[in-house]
Amino acid sequence: MATKTPEDLRTIREDHKARLVLENKEEKNIQIIVGKGTCGIAAGADKTFETILKEIEERDINNITVRHAGCMGLCYAEPTIKVIIPGQPETLYGNVDSEAARKIIERHVIYGRQVESHMFDKPAVDILKEEKDDNFDYKQYRIVLRNCGVIDPEKIDEYIVRDGYAALEKVLFEMSPDDVINEMKISGLRGRGGAGFPTWMKWSFSKSVKNDKKYIICNADEGDPGAYMDRSTLEGDPHSVLEAMAIAGYAIGANEGIIYIRAEYPLAIKKLEIAIEQARDYGLFGSNIMGSKFNFDFEIRLGAGAFVCGEETALIKSIEGDRGMPIPKPPFPAIEGLWGRPTIINNVETLANIPVIINKGGAWFAKLGTAKSKGTKVFALTGKIKNSGLIEVPMGTTLREIVFDIGGGISDGKAFKAVQTGGPSGGVLTEDFLDTPIDFDSLVAVGSMMGSGGMIVMDEDDCMVDIAKFYLEFCVEESCGKCAPCRIGTKKIYELLDKISIGNGDLEDLQKINDMGEAMKKASLCGLGQTAPNPVLSVIKAFEEEVLEHINDKKCRAGKCKDLVTYTIDEEKCIGCTVCARKCPVNCIEGERKMVHIIDQSHCIKCGACFEVCKFDAVIVS
Repeated sequence: MATKTPEDLRTIREDHKARLVLENKEEKNIQIIVGKGTCGIAAGADKTFETILKEIEERDINNITVRHAGCMGLCYAEPTIKVIIPGQPETLYGNVDSEAARKIIERHVIYGRQVESHMFDKPAVDILKEEKDDNFDYKQYRIVLRNCGVIDPEKIDEYIVRDGYAALEKVLFEMSPDDVINEMKISGLRGRGGAGFPTWMKWSFSKSVKNDKKYIICNADEGDPGAYMDRSTLEGDPHSVLEAMAIAGYAIGANEGIIYIRAEYPLAIKKLEIAIEQARDYGLFGSNIMGSKFNFDFEIRLGAGAFVCGEETALIKSIEGDRGMPIPKPPFPAIEGLWGRPTIINNVETLANIPVIINKGGAWFAKLGTAKSKGTKVFALTGKIKNSGLIEVPMGTTLREIVFDIGGGISDGKAFKAVQTGGPSGGVLTEDFLDTPIDFDSLVAVGSMMGSGGMIVMDEDDCMVDIAKFYLEFCVEESCGKCAPCRIGTKKIYELLDKISIGNGDLEDLQKINDMGEAMKKASLCGLGQTAPNPVLSVIKAFEEEVLEHINDKKCRAGKCKDLVTYTIDEEKCIGCTVCARKCPVNCIEGERKMVHIIDQSHCIKCGACFEVCKFDAVIVS
């Protein structure tokens, strides 16, 4: 295929816009977009897609296009679809199984009547169109996710139509490398992988080094529990990351990009492979891009899913074929990285911002967010939350707005207890901190951190000692073992937490945990060990009373620590229905039908099955 010039790209955009005007005028070409990210496919989006195609064929509907896109963000309501009828606002539908799909085709597509039972509000402003409904209170503002759920990631023309590769064209023909770096400086973009280092500064370090070979690496080794922002971005909009890497290469003088992505992301890998091949066919990567003298190309490297390889130097070692273990810094990778050459490593979310910053200007981006944290942040909102999913909000949005306005509050009418930000590197924040603005500095000030963007919400039924154990166990398993503070410290702190959870803890254990945690922060080689104590220390500080109950009273108020829980049956409430006895996996519940039952404590494994099935609240947890 012939190399696409800047004129060719502009023609693609102009032709598309002219076609849209014509279709709106003639009221033709209804569109149905089906979200087919990993979450959608897992919920049955493939079947929904097939049902829609079958209904259209059987009903002989001609003026309709059905296509797929990435995740639309409403992960709790998958499968999700959009119906776009010219001249009308687009309609977003959720929980669209085959039956709902048939109903939407019949009522909405054929007769123009929306199916309200499956409708959802438009969640965010489209920053490429700046479209707003004055009657809708937008909490989300999508920059990184601007194309996710909008374009077909396997069709490069759909990306080009939405200003795709316009930023690369601009830097190649209108800007010098210094101009690009200066625009990034004006924007105030900081790394979204967790550290929050200024992107322009990292780039300037590498640019200043004279070397015949430099590298741009995309860190797609997303490993935080509950985090899937980068995966979804690559599944829904791979070209934005590829374009950004080429821009970064132009800025620092690199000609090779490497995407380091964990092998557990097969769909994202597939989308990347297709995007790279299509862009090469258009001459957007390779030699003399768009007729310029700039050369840039890619390769994909698969990681084995080691959390520690999210750390820059460990990632580099993995690419070089060694075991993924961090090395002391300096020198930093920007000066001396892959194969000893200057190397820029940015994560997926950081890169996805860059084309928009170039197109709209750094000053435009800097207007969003707070004084020291510019732009937006993507979060994977999970846990005990009604509306779990992928969200993108301006920096400075409060936790309360995210949990209760966007997230819809706590599931099943339970009470909010805490929210964990920053994954295994962050801390738990209680109700007292719900009005904390989400930005790099504010979260650190209250004992947590931004991290890559995992946000797990907890309710009254969660045990905070158990939560702390979960994160420590993760760090124990993911520690590379190179440095003693992390290798030994994580294991020892976990053992002390386990001791507390089974009722054998004492007050001295808390001091030991604190001392070891502080030592790990100072002496560990990389960020994994330095931040691993954070969740534990924040739990002890924020939920001291609950932790002390485990130690002094041998009690777990949430009933999660089995060794501290006893199940008994209330004589006055038990009617002898025998359901609990039939569900008990170890047959430790005795009693005749219509007679009060008794739990044999010597054989009870405290699984909670009896408590879950009793309809009369006769099983008591104490």
